[in-house]
Amino acid sequence: MRTDLTSLTTVRNLGILAHVDAGKTTVTERILYATGTTHRRGEVHDGTTVTDFDPQERDRGITIFAAAVSCAWDGHRLNLIDTPGHVDFADEVERSLRVLDGAVAVFDAVAGVEPQSESVWRQADRHGVPRIAFVNKLDRAGADLDAAVASIRDRLHPAPLAVQLPIGSEDGFRGVVDLIRMRALTWAEAGEAMVAGPVPDELREEARRRRRMLEEAVAERHTGALEEFCTQSAVSSTTLVAALRDLTRNGDGVVVLCGSAYRNRGIEPLLDAVVAYLPSPVDVPPVRGIPEGNGVPEGNDEVREERTADPDAPFAALAFKVNATPTGRLTYLRVYSGTIEKGDIVRDANARRTERIGRILRVQADRHAQLERAVAGDIVAVVGLKSARAGTTLCDPAAPIVLEPPGVADPVVSVAVEARRTADSDRLATALARLAEEDPSLVVRTDPETGQTVLSGMGELHLEVAVEKIRRAQGLDVGVGRPRVAYRETVVRGVRGHVHRHVKQDGGAGQFAHVVLDVEPLHPEPGGTGFAFRSTVVGGRVPQEYVRAVEAGCRDALAEGPLAGHPVTGLRVTLTDGSTHVKDSSEMAFRTAGRAALLGALRDSAMTVLEPVAEVTVTVPEDAVGGVLGDLAARRGRVTGSAVRAGAAVVTATVPLSELFGYATRLRGRSQGRGTFTARPTGYAVAPGVIR
Repeated sequence: MRTDLTSLTTVRNLGILAHVDAGKTTVTERILYATGTTHRRGEVHDGTTVTDFDPQERDRGITIFAAAVSCAWDGHRLNLIDTPGHVDFADEVERSLRVLDGAVAVFDAVAGVEPQSESVWRQADRHGVPRIAFVNKLDRAGADLDAAVASIRDRLHPAPLAVQLPIGSEDGFRGVVDLIRMRALTWAEAGEAMVAGPVPDELREEARRRRRMLEEAVAERHTGALEEFCTQSAVSSTTLVAALRDLTRNGDGVVVLCGSAYRNRGIEPLLDAVVAYLPSPVDVPPVRGIPEGNGVPEGNDEVREERTADPDAPFAALAFKVNATPTGRLTYLRVYSGTIEKGDIVRDANARRTERIGRILRVQADRHAQLERAVAGDIVAVVGLKSARAGTTLCDPAAPIVLEPPGVADPVVSVAVEARRTADSDRLATALARLAEEDPSLVVRTDPETGQTVLSGMGELHLEVAVEKIRRAQGLDVGVGRPRVAYRETVVRGVRGHVHRHVKQDGGAGQFAHVVLDVEPLHPEPGGTGFAFRSTVVGGRVPQEYVRAVEAGCRDALAEGPLAGHPVTGLRVTLTDGSTHVKDSSEMAFRTAGRAALLGALRDSAMTVLEPVAEVTVTVPEDAVGGVLGDLAARRGRVTGSAVRAGAAVVTATVPLSELFGYATRLRGRSQGRGTFTARPTGYAVAPGVIR
């Protein structure tokens, strides 16, 4: 057993990903228990978990904020981030995935791949994060490992490589057959140690068959395994492990394990798989960034710099989370290269200022242990930074670099907030600013027409949690207006040859710009988003630098549409002609002309309003399906599918987001509290009766 936890090859930075209620937090709790980090098993329903430490998380029984913990297993340091499963907190998952090297995707053995399972899987795909899968809750009635594996193959499209076979089913589930080493791993009672033994006689033939299927599946995808399979008609355990490691890290396959986290069965093999298959910081490609102050044209990688996971390289780290605590402001960092020590001076490459590291902390959810230093590959929290935000790059002042920050989704729901007492207005403004600093997916603005303070976020629950956090932390009495959704405007039928001449003469050099625009829908059917600009001007009538200025002006015009002042999307603008003046033309003149021309063209076009829609998955007892379908129809929902799983009906529908406010309460009433639903924003659709 290796004990050198400072070696980069013995570090695993991983996240726990899943749909809400698939058991992520319970898996994390059992990992902490199995590794000896905790000495009692925390339970979500009792509010005793380590990672769900926020009062709202314990009250609601769900993970809201990504929580980092650290533990040791078989000589390896595991830095875990337990991520939220609810779609309203997908931005927390996005920021976590940006700094992780691997992940464990947890699936419910009864439900298989659920809507948010698919969403977080796609997020991990975008970041190129290798994953292994853990099919949880095999002790539940209706649990089916084969069905869950089939749903992974059909909905997520990787090659699922099951390396275990359950021993027993539902209440009788007591262990797994390890198909790689052909042994049985059993647990007598929850909390008891794992016992390894021979494969039971009744499962021996099935285990051989599945081992053969695993060998064939791996040989199809791995050259080394194929060569051994062809020469020896089998693949050894050593070759299988090496091949599965390669397939996991290059994304050609996903190792599937199974168990029951609640009953503490299957956790030790899962930890062994994390160590065996997921990459260390030295196994992933070097992080790339640009020298501070340099703009890099899209597609130009020549000026980008790489920083390898080397403790002796110049320091570079990315802040992915900021948290204000009673004892100070914590900034969570992933260190990509170099080393920092307490008291070091680092550069904030985004704010272009230097800061001093006050303290370095090893994070255990809401508890912390002080460290003297952090090296490449570490995930730690630091105290003392004043300007750093999520997405900020911290680096060596002598070797400044800017790393790509995590993406931030556009908010889709807004509420008006105000302090009920005038004396609390300043405190509320400060609290909202701190909230937006901690969570970049929350946006605070003042409505120019009403003067109201508007808080925007990713969903009704997201905003509800944010407001409740202010109430609890600041003791403020806050009033909240009805949520509003983020509408858009789009072109149904455009115009051609719209002419605009911008002429201004007020002494000295004037301004002159002449442009001709075509405006048309970007998509065949209204509802698509995006903006495209092109120029078909020939003969140099409009120089290229002025073409770029026209495009910038057009983008300025998209901020407010002619119907109701909503942002405009889903259109293509073509600059077809124009002219210049020898002295009076400038980039500013053409930018002004581009903006005015597009505003005029939109007024002449047929426009419509788009509303955000969500894919809603409702799970209810079969006797409540009729009421649910009627309610969805009343909310302008369009049913897209239905199925029956383990005695429950699962209905999928597309519903306008504005119609989902208060749906949770309505669903509980129609199903006697037995119904659940999830909603995932999927885009925009034409709002009824709004067209000009």
